[in-house]
This record gives sequence, structure tokens and C-alpha cells, in this order.
Amino acid sequence: MPNQELILSCDIGGTHITSAIVDKTTWTILEETITRNHVNSQADAKSILQCWTGNMKSCLSKIPDAVTAIGIAAPGPFDYEKGIALMKGQAKYDSLYQMEVSEPIKELIGQPDYPIRYINDAAAFLQGEVFGCGLDQEECILGITLGTGLGSAVWQKGEKAYDADLWDTPYQESIFEEYLVTRFFVKRFAALTGIEEAGLREILEKHVERPETAQLLEEYRDQLLDFLYFFSQKYTCNRFVIGGNITKAWDLIFPDKSMLKPYHIEIGKFQEHAAIIGAASLFSN
Repeated sequence: MPNQELILSCDIGGTHITSAIVDKTTWTILEETITRNHVNSQADAKSILQCWTGNMKSCLSKIPDAVTAIGIAAPGPFDYEKGIALMKGQAKYDSLYQMEVSEPIKELIGQPDYPIRYINDAAAFLQGEVFGCGLDQEECILGITLGTGLGSAVWQKGEKAYDADLWDTPYQESIFEEYLVTRFFVKRFAALTGIEEAGLREILEKHVERPETAQLLEEYRDQLLDFLYFFSQKYTCNRFVIGGNITKAWDLIFPDKSMLKPYHIEIGKFQEHAAIIGAASLFSN
């Protein structure tokens, strides 16, 4: 008999799918069910759907109880209400363009009656942190993810978090994303030193004492403060949850926390698992 409190929750990215069972009474992930697989998102539609559902079936096989629903966090563009993939020209999931994916998923996992709900992946991160940390009585929380891309989302009490889609907002000589993600550190460090490193972690591991690294972090700090101000003004909200790999260097970026005084900032507690909790929370009522 299905357990009404258990949700199969999936985080679909450009190169992976991670699934887990979430207990909605406590918004916790059953750790033993976490299942991650690589996805060739440039494959044909049938292969992609078989990969996704193979991962889901493997996850479901790890517990004796049946679940009652599926929540999926997926990158956009995507029609989240109708379950239609709309990604095109992004080197991922082109073969699913304009396909309604819910029915094929149900058919391939052999569960025609499971309801499936979808949420944007940046919004799912924020929603997961809100529910996982018990912040769902706050009036408004803004979410930022800092990694290979710039994610932004808005959560308002009683509503589903949604993608704020601020990555391509004009800023300086380009857009905000170009100044706030991993490639900024790589390009700017190379310009300052002539040294090419793969990412921020490598720069900090090998060159943390260099004056150019201090300059790099200072420039990034100023750019991020500009984004925090822009985002908070746009939504009249000063509470943030921030995640992504770049936050691992948060104390180096902001050694003086007084710069953040206008804001209430929490670093994501669940990070990459937040989207899984967020997708499950689509069934919170």
C-alpha cells in the first residue's frame, strides 16, 4: 500500500539526474535512496527518457513502501504546469523540444496513476532550503545560486518559489552572470596573472597568498554586493538564501561581514540536495 507521506523527487540537470525519496512529514531525504546517474542530454528522446526512468526505478527499488507522487526539478525553458520541455539550442535536451514528458515517464516506470509536478531548478533550490530549514512562515525570501551559472529565485509565503530569471540583466559591459560565476574567476585571474586555472577552488588552493587573488576577491565582492542590492530593491526583500559551489569561499569573499549588514543572509544548508526537497514540497498541500 502506498505511503501517503513519501514522494519520489528528482533533480534533472544538463548532465545528470539525482533522485531520492523524501518524507514530507519532516521534509527529509531518505539518504539510502539517493540515486545519481549521468545523462547524455544530447541523445535521442527515447534514450533520455529511458535514462531518467531507469534512475527513478532504481531509486524506488531501495525502499519497500510505494510512493504516491513524483516531483521533478528541471532547467528551463520548460512549461512547468503542463510538463512540456522547451529547451532548444542550449546543447541539452533538444530532442525533447515541445514534448509532454509526464505520460512517457509514467509508462516507463509502470505507474500510470502517479501525479507528476514540475518546478524550475533554481526555484527548487530555494523552495528546498525554505522547507528543509523550516522557514516557510517568512513573508519573502530570495534565492541565489553561484556556480557555473547564476540562478535567482523568489519565494513568497503561501506560494511556490519561482525563477526570477535575472542572469542576463545588463551589468557593466555585459550581464550580471558574466561577473558572478566560475568563469569570471578563471578569466579575470588569467588577465591579472597570465595563469590559467580551472576554477576558483584551484586559484585558492595554489595562489591564495598572491595580491592578484586578493584583488580578484575584492572585485567579485563588489559585483555581488551590486547584485544583492539590485535583487533586494526589485522585490523589496532583504532576506537571502545563497547556494552553489562559490559559497564554499564565502568567508574569503566576505571577511568583513559588516558589508552585508543591510541583508539577512543564510548560506544554503542542503546545497545540491535542496532541489530534491524543493521538488517534493510541490506536494505540501
